[in-house]
Amino acid sequence: MISISARAQNRIKQIRSEQGITHNTYLRVGVVSGGCSGLSYELDFDRDFDPSTAGEDQKLFEVDDTLLVIDMRSFLYLAGTELDYTDGLQGEGFHFKNPNASRTCSCGESFSV
Repeated sequence: MISISARAQNRIKQIRSEQGITHNTYLRVGVVSGGCSGLSYELDFDRDFDPSTAGEDQKLFEVDDTLLVIDMRSFLYLAGTELDYTDGLQGEGFHFKNPNASRTCSCGESFSV
């Protein structure tokens, strides 16, 4: 399972409102090869996802008011992760607190296991 902090939930709601994104639009979370540590996070709204066509290769979650879709390969890397949002001196944006990451880059955008 993936959790979402209250700050991240608030920012997701704000983005939905600003962009006119409906509540039933899924937030796609993923991991792809790349970045200085080997793996990078992906986060985007999937306006075309149809949950009735989801196969066994995708996990669907509802965390509070947010619908998530994660492919199984990414889920193996993300299980137990918390999605957070900060707007402090270190920069504004979403951050993944991933207990599976053995190493992260200094910018926090990529990781390795």
